[in-house]
Order: sequence, then C-alpha cells, then structure tokens
Amino acid sequence: MKKIAVIGAGTMGNGIAHVFAQNDFQVNLIDVSQEQLDKALATIGKNMDRQVAKGSLTEAAKQKALSNLTTNTTIADGVKDAELVVEAATENIDLKLKIFHQLDEAAPASCILATNTSSISITKIAAATKRPELVIGMHFMNPVPVMKLVEIINGYATKREVTDSIVELSKTLGKVPCVVNDYPGFIANRILMPMINEAIYSLYEGVAGVQEIDTVMKLGMAHPMGPLQLADFIGLDVCLSILNVLYQGFGNQKYAPCPLLVNMVTAGFKGVKSGEGFYTYTPGSKDLIVSSRFK
Repeated sequence: MKKIAVIGAGTMGNGIAHVFAQNDFQVNLIDVSQEQLDKALATIGKNMDRQVAKGSLTEAAKQKALSNLTTNTTIADGVKDAELVVEAATENIDLKLKIFHQLDEAAPASCILATNTSSISITKIAAATKRPELVIGMHFMNPVPVMKLVEIINGYATKREVTDSIVELSKTLGKVPCVVNDYPGFIANRILMPMINEAIYSLYEGVAGVQEIDTVMKLGMAHPMGPLQLADFIGLDVCLSILNVLYQGFGNQKYAPCPLLVNMVTAGFKGVKSGEGFYTYTPGSKDLIVSSRFK
C-alpha cells in the first residue's frame, strides 16, 4: 500500500497525514473545507520545521514529505485510487456511518477502510458498507507524529489478512501496534476515561483542587500529565462523547459522565480548543493556570 487517503483535516487527520507522508506514502488529505485543508498543510509544515530544528528530520526529507501531500474537498475524487483510507472525522456516529457509506461506493473494491475512532464500534461502522471484512480500527494517539502507539481494533467480520497488513503497515510508520477487539472504548479509553471521570468527580465533590489532583497523579503515579490537564488536551467534549459510548454500551453506572463535565461541555468550556477547561490557556504562553472557576 502506497496510496493513502485521510478523511478529515483536523488535529488527528493532519497528524496522520504527516506521518504517512514523512514515511514516503502518497497521501490525499480530504476535507469539505478548503480553508481547513490549507490550515492543516500549514500545521504539518510547522511541525516538520520543529523536527528539522531538533535534528530528527532533514530539510530535504521535509520537502520530500510535503511533496507527497495533496488535498481534495470531495470523497469521490479523493479516494478513487486509494489502497487504504483512514477516516479521522469528528467522533460522531451518524457522521462516520455516512462517510463509510460514501467510501464504500467510491473507493476501489480492494481498498481497506480504517477508522481512527477512539470508542465507536468498528462492527457498527463496518455494517454501513458492503465490505465489512475490509473495515478495521486504526486508533492513533495525539500528537500523532510523536506518540508511538496505534491501537488496532478488529471488527466482528475483519479478515485476519487485513489485520496483519495494518499491523505491518503501522510498523513501517515507526509505530507500535497493539491489536484489540471491538468492545466499547476498546482498551485505551475503557481504562483512561473512567480515570479521568473519577478525577472530575473528585473535583466536583470537593475532595481536592485541580492542581492537587493532577500533582498527585503526576508525582505519585509517574503520569507525565495529570488527568484533568489531559482531559483539557483531549477535549472535554471528546471525553464526554467517549464516556457516553461506554455508559450506553455497557449500561454500567460506573461509566456515567460526571455532571460537572456535562455542564462544562454544555457551556462551551472544552479545554485547550476553547481556551479554557480545568485550566486557562493563553495563546503563545506555556504557563498552566488553573481556571478561576475552580479557585
């Protein structure tokens, strides 16, 4: 596989496109918004500039990687020659089902269709196509160029040959693939999200403050980032969406989202992407300031 299409030019999509292009794959980045595509290309260029500055990428390799990138605003044109499509659209089941129905009609019959979903059922997504045996989860971690893990999720009908090919492909990207099965939250978020939710409950119930909760987990459990800061980084709306998938999928009260998280997302406080969550984020500043709402 050398011809890759990536659906969605947001944070995850541009990171996935970056990694494939850097490893000499031909990448067509697809989004309905040309403005978003232009922004994604600029972001990829800046991130590669950082790699050049650190010595992990040469200027020549950067230019070659950028030349591997093309863009398109329609799925039909963007995937017609693809050997692998990686969907990285918003974590919304209805949107993903619509996209996979379109992909099934537009992509070559032999093309593998992968989704970067962090929690939605691969089997359900695959059912929107006539090729469920070629549908698989390929869950990259953010930031994609830095994080080594790729969580590979088998749908109920995914062929072994497809799984094996995606495992080997992930290794060529310099990633470490881990194969898991299709149950709500898979492994990464089935374990991570209840921890984040419990940290939010601890704040909600007044057990400790934002900084205290994060400091305990960083210094006591050797986490590089506290759970509340991590939630801000992931996006509080994304955390809420994943918890709802877990709660609905298992029907277990332990996955019920904390009311504080629900209120914050409803009010538009989504973390880094909105400028404020549990912390306040000032553009250009590296200082981490606890939101005044929790002081």
